[in-house]
Amino acid sequence: MPNELNAPADVHAVVHAMGAAARAASRELARAPTAAKNRALEAAAEALVDREKTILAANARDVKAARSEGHDDAFIDRLTLTGKAIGAMAEGLREIAKLPDPVGEVANLAYRPSGIQVGRMRVPLGVIAIIYESRPNVTADAGGLCLKSGNACILRGGSEALNSNQAIAACLAHGLKAAGLPESAIQLVDTPDRAVVGELVVLEQFIDAIVPRGGKGLIERIAKEARVPVIKHLDGICHVYIDDRADAAKAVAIADNAKTQRYGTCNTMETLLVAQAIAPKVLPEIGRIFAQKKVEMRCCPESREILRKAGVKGAKAATEEDFRTEYLAPVVSIKMLPGIDEAIAHIAEYGSQHTDAIVTEDLARAQRFLREVDSSSVMVNASTRLADGYEYGLGAEIGISTNKLHARGPVGLEGLTSQKWIVLGDGHLRH
Repeated sequence: MPNELNAPADVHAVVHAMGAAARAASRELARAPTAAKNRALEAAAEALVDREKTILAANARDVKAARSEGHDDAFIDRLTLTGKAIGAMAEGLREIAKLPDPVGEVANLAYRPSGIQVGRMRVPLGVIAIIYESRPNVTADAGGLCLKSGNACILRGGSEALNSNQAIAACLAHGLKAAGLPESAIQLVDTPDRAVVGELVVLEQFIDAIVPRGGKGLIERIAKEARVPVIKHLDGICHVYIDDRADAAKAVAIADNAKTQRYGTCNTMETLLVAQAIAPKVLPEIGRIFAQKKVEMRCCPESREILRKAGVKGAKAATEEDFRTEYLAPVVSIKMLPGIDEAIAHIAEYGSQHTDAIVTEDLARAQRFLREVDSSSVMVNASTRLADGYEYGLGAEIGISTNKLHARGPVGLEGLTSQKWIVLGDGHLRH
């Protein structure tokens, strides 16, 4: 499965060969029975557990190199694997095996006046390229999801995790072989050469979709250069709006969880919007929680004054740019607004169409927020941190999409498939 490039001049030829092999494998995988795909996933999971020491040794080499190159602690944390993490990867593959197979599912089959039956069948996209950084677990997650959804995939992880990714990909190859499926169904690009990305994003004759997983710079580059459809989101500027008809206790708990449960994720709240009438009641308590947890607050003048009067220290003045920023850190912007009209307008102006939530006990306002906020996930009385494939019942996700065509929101097995029309007749002719 690994492919070795001997020199930069080989990049085009090798990537082209990988694409051709993936296309051939995708045809086999598309017709593979569910039982064979599940056997491959189970065997790959067993291999991950059996080869734990080998994977950890490979990961230790990557971590050592990353430290010597001066990467920060957050980067090292994303890169580092443990025995528990490997066990979680294996369990993730087993969970994917348990999920219903979407391939071949027929929906809305109905008779037409002509006597034919017309319906739609779910089918794989074909070949998916996943381009990602840092996190080696993406190798197992992406490979497993593509396999179960009947897609061949080409995985291009970051150079910083090359040894780890090779060790994990070898387990996936073992699973494919054990189930009698083509090993070229999951291929890992075995080189740190950055030219590979440029080749993959224009390989439209072989690749049907690209999923970038990484920093904004990587995703922007891929979105700009790609001639292949890209399933992506750029920013996660997520909002929680506390309406003046909110339950105060719910509002405080949701604002706290949405911001502080985990800072570095795309579904973490970055901006807190508070209705003017309820701000004096909820902002002081929220501010004290943020201050205690060392979350830097960047506030509009009105919200900053409320916090000052309540004795909450450390609130800074927000700039215009703060409301357009995805911090991925213990920093939050806060703005007080007259009401729901202004909140919806603010989200439309500053949001990234990722995940936005309203806290309210007013059903009409909740329904209006759901209709009018144009994001991939819109929530009522729930933390934005719940915008996740597992939490949505998808079992697992390959990423989150803010695209409006095809997949939107957390992308699971169904998001890696499409539908085609099927027609059943018995000698029917058009007259």
